[in-house]
Amino acid sequence: MALATRTERPPSLIGTVWHSTVGKKAVMAVTGLIMLAYLVAHMTGNLKVFFGAGEFNHYGHWIRTVGEPFLHREWFLWAARVALSVSVVLHGVAAYQLSRRDRAARPVKYRHTPQRASYATRTMRWGGVIIALFIVWHILDLTTLTVNPNAQQGRPYENLVASFDRPAVTAFYIVAVLALGLHIRHGFWSAAQTLGAGSPRRDRALKFLANTLAALLTCGFLAPPLGVLTGVVS
Repeated sequence: MALATRTERPPSLIGTVWHSTVGKKAVMAVTGLIMLAYLVAHMTGNLKVFFGAGEFNHYGHWIRTVGEPFLHREWFLWAARVALSVSVVLHGVAAYQLSRRDRAARPVKYRHTPQRASYATRTMRWGGVIIALFIVWHILDLTTLTVNPNAQQGRPYENLVASFDRPAVTAFYIVAVLALGLHIRHGFWSAAQTLGAGSPRRDRALKFLANTLAALLTCGFLAPPLGVLTGVVS
């Protein structure tokens, strides 16, 4: 009597890519660039706060009507939110799994001086944790208005001022933005190398671009809370 043999399905291309170290790094690079593009757009919108309540509140209304009448109200906004959320989750999961894989590859500690993680590695790891916690708080504070006791529905300018009028919130925001700047500085360089953009001739330009992007985004995101603290935005 012939025994039935079980045939296994060949792994899918997506599964093969995801389970490989190179694939996870590529996922981190691509999702990182998606988030970077969002940050540039978000920072640009935030700077409208310096043009007054009318300009900033109009921007807050406009972003909900992008694509009308072809798209329904807030469809574009929700599509962007979903794409960004997927990118954040994939980026975080890939980073966590790569970290575990790296530790598993070096299970034996050195007998003499323990090997310490490099500055860049530690910055990316802890910076990522700080940024993840901040994202949750930021959504609850200025999107759902859950933790902003002085928030007014449909009044983004007033909500931003009310948020940064709280010293503890402003301090947390500043720490998160500084962590974000360091994360972008190291992450952009790493993404460029992973995607094959790096070369001995281009490395200097890529480092300059990484430093410039990190500095501009850090300054841009710090401007609104500092504006509230100094009374420029009120």
